[in-house]
Amino acid sequence: MLAVALSTPLRPALVSALRAHSTNARLLPSTAYVDPAHANDASVLTTPETVSADAREELESALRVDQAGELAANWIYKGQHDVLGRDPTTGPLIQDMWDQEKKHLAVMNKLQLQHRVRPTLLWELARLGGYGLGAATALMGREAAMACTEAVETVIGEHYDDQLKAFEQLPADHPSVPLLKQVIKEFRDDELEHLDIAVENDSQKAPAHALLSTVVGAGCKVAIELCKRF
Repeated sequence: MLAVALSTPLRPALVSALRAHSTNARLLPSTAYVDPAHANDASVLTTPETVSADAREELESALRVDQAGELAANWIYKGQHDVLGRDPTTGPLIQDMWDQEKKHLAVMNKLQLQHRVRPTLLWELARLGGYGLGAATALMGREAAMACTEAVETVIGEHYDDQLKAFEQLPADHPSVPLLKQVIKEFRDDELEHLDIAVENDSQKAPAHALLSTVVGAGCKVAIELCKRF
């Protein structure tokens, strides 16, 4: 997680510089899915075949939820950016987080195909609901937009942690499994970084912060359970 103690909101240039430093300091696991040099690696092409029915169901439901979640996140940030994009401070900040979510979705789309997972039937609902949530909170002000990010990323961070525990039942000797776990860890850390950025940019000063966080968080948890099944 990013932990920067500042008394004023983070400037977009500083956020970008910090993220670039973090990225350069480590080779991101998700690079395997976007670098043509890895296009023929077994780790990005194969899926475990000899696993229990429970393990297979866990894998499929997890990736279905993850793909839908990244889709919704993209549209949340689009909704926020459509409203606040011209703000010289908040606009670039939202754009920076949105760009990261675009990469997450691209990788999740490849994971869905690799592991032969059926996408959620609620695809359009995730898209429309995400955009509506992003735009509505942005219309309430930059603090409410950041409170939305804080609430969503709190739930998603916990969700990714739960997935990592569940993936312990997958065969560690299959080439796709270590990479899958590393990608989930990477994305979890990205989401928690977004959470930190939201808090540092006055999310908790939003009107009715506790109520807003509760409603958004509860909605995310319901969406997760629905996408697991549908």
